Formats: sequence, C-alpha cells, structure tokens
Amino acid sequence: MSVDKDTVRRIAKLARIALDEGRVEPMAAELNGIVQWVAQLDEVDVTGVAPMTSVVAQTLKMRDDVVTEGGTADALMANAPDGEDHFFVVPKVVE
Repeated sequence: MSVDKDTVRRIAKLARIALDEGRVEPMAAELNGIVQWVAQLDEVDVTGVAPMTSVVAQTLKMRDDVVTEGGTADALMANAPDGEDHFFVVPKVVE
C-alpha cells in the first residue's frame, strides 16, 4: 500500500487538519514510512503465541455479585433540578 498526495489531502480533510500544500509531499513520505514499518510486522512468525492484553500474566480477582446498597432513588433525586419517576429530566439536545 502506498500513500499518495491525494490520500494525504483526504486524510487531512477527514481529520480536520489544516495542511499547507508544501507539507503534503513530506507528509506522504512520512506516512509511507509508517505503513512500511507496520508491514514489517507481517513478517513475524506468531504461530503458537497466545494473544495477550498485557506483558505480565495476570488474572482478575473475582468477587460475589451482591447488592451492597440500594433503594436510594429518592435521595439521589433530591439533588436533581428536575426529575420524573426517578429519572433525570434534561433539556432536549438532539433535534
């Protein structure tokens, strides 16, 4: 994959980045370098390597899922400027 000048302009437009015309060609070269570097990762043999989310093996501590506190809807709604049936009422923001 190669990044050309038109692709750089499109990426800049989508990212809402003002990019001078003089920076388009150097940016294309930088992006092509990044793409080539990432493409090198395809050469690594990862057969038998388990996917991981951290370099340190860890397991999550489990706990019982029990309700420790509840029935406080009236106390929560006491601070709300406006509420209805234990729901917060807010101004409409989407037309």
